[in-house]
Amino acid sequence: MAPSNPPASERVARLRRFNVAMGALHLVSGALMVALGNDFTLDVSSFNLNGPPGTPLVDGTVENLFGIRLAWATAAFLWLSAFFHFLVASPVGYPTYREELRRGRNRFRWVEYSMSATLMIVVIALITGITDLAALIAIAFVNVAMILFGWTMEVANDSDTTPWWTPFWFGCVAGIGPWVAVFAYLAVNINQPGAEGPPGFVYGILVTIFVLFNCFAVNQWLQYRRVGRWSDYLFGESVYIVLSLTAKSALAWQIFANTLID
Repeated sequence: MAPSNPPASERVARLRRFNVAMGALHLVSGALMVALGNDFTLDVSSFNLNGPPGTPLVDGTVENLFGIRLAWATAAFLWLSAFFHFLVASPVGYPTYREELRRGRNRFRWVEYSMSATLMIVVIALITGITDLAALIAIAFVNVAMILFGWTMEVANDSDTTPWWTPFWFGCVAGIGPWVAVFAYLAVNINQPGAEGPPGFVYGILVTIFVLFNCFAVNQWLQYRRVGRWSDYLFGESVYIVLSLTAKSALAWQIFANTLID
């Protein structure tokens, strides 16, 4: 006879230790970004039309508003993850985390993703050349909306009912938005006369992070379809933790290897 799964309390305790380990990895990675990275900065800009609506765009000017140190931005989304990993494992957060998992949800996760994943997509937009302040704000809020639909999917469903899929599909629609903006911007710009396009590592980042971001949606879909081991919510939770580490590390170290070292 195959051995049965350990009791839920023991498995949640293992997740607690797993969160501590993942938090430590994120914390160290972020510290390395700052300690070893250079001062490479990306500017956030605005476009001044210099006339009434309809004024030819060639009469406008681009103004750099402020710069974002890429090393610190990269460290920030790693440290956000570290903070929340430590929070759910701490005496303060663990009782609530344990109760959340018992009810088949984890709102800590969605709060963290709304900040860390949004910062990630803004960094990706910046390195592909989208620097306009209004565009970056719009991309950020669309990504937050996607995350909040994920929250709604978990809160509105439990393991004893037929899933209500509307929040999931609305989240997929919202999640497509930032990627459409990034790929459309690239497609338009690389087809301009004389344009060389971004360096190859940017395409590597886009493909890698696009695939990994979609794995989060696949993980939730498998959970609510109750496919194989995903019928156990705690298994899906562990997959989220691994995906979070993988996606953030992949973006951070690709950026580090190509822009943050001299």
